[in-house]
Amino acid sequence: MKDITGNTKVFGILADPIHHVKTPQRINSYLNAEGFDGVMIPIHVSSNELKVVVHGLRAINNLAGFVVTVPHKTAMVDLCDDLTAEARLIGAVNVIHRMQDGRLLGTMLDGEGFVAGLRAEGIDPQGLSAYVAGAGGAASAICFALVRAGVKRLTIANRTTDKVVQLIERIQTMTPSVELSIGSPDASGNDLVVNATSLGLRFDDALPLDVLLLKPNQVVAEIIMQPVETPLLKAAAAKGCRIHFGAPMLTSQIPLMSNFMRYGHIEGANNAA
Repeated sequence: MKDITGNTKVFGILADPIHHVKTPQRINSYLNAEGFDGVMIPIHVSSNELKVVVHGLRAINNLAGFVVTVPHKTAMVDLCDDLTAEARLIGAVNVIHRMQDGRLLGTMLDGEGFVAGLRAEGIDPQGLSAYVAGAGGAASAICFALVRAGVKRLTIANRTTDKVVQLIERIQTMTPSVELSIGSPDASGNDLVVNATSLGLRFDDALPLDVLLLKPNQVVAEIIMQPVETPLLKAAAAKGCRIHFGAPMLTSQIPLMSNFMRYGHIEGANNAA
């Protein structure tokens, strides 16, 4: 492990639970390879304590920025002082830059990372029909990114239909012509099936969709990285589907996360508005 000194810049990741996160390992390796004197640590924070913890992080002068993941991505929107246009449109944040005066600027990189991860594995969303389970922060970002990537049809399923309706309305402000619909647990008839919920993190979680209806010609993708092969992916593989793991989404985000936490921007990103 590298030496940590009084000059080391500190980064964090806030989550609940925290055991599954892979971002600290990836970020620390990336910073080390760049020769940057910084370290990321995992910070276990419940939803009830998020506001208090974030307020405290503002006062840490050697904190450059932090990442938030389940379940804090939507709650973090109201705790930032400013947002990139992307985060404001999506309604969620997963990476924050701390300015010198303690103000916080948030952005959302999950969608960009997910699509880049698909393409890295030879899966191009252009022209596909896609099904996304979930309407939370990560799911919203992925839906926006899939639409930008050119899917011909997008179906969104969530336990709370109101959240899907609101998400569809936001997507339509960006791309009015895309075919959007509210889904059910039945993901059949779609080329790409994405679990963008947290179901699968715990061994006793319910499945996010009806796996009995999956077909061998479908690609089934996860955003969960631990366990590597979730119950959904195991069931999809047993049905003959091509499966796509959660790790490529994070791998594609690491350089973007690092740059945003350190500098408050990434190449090609929207400016705060």
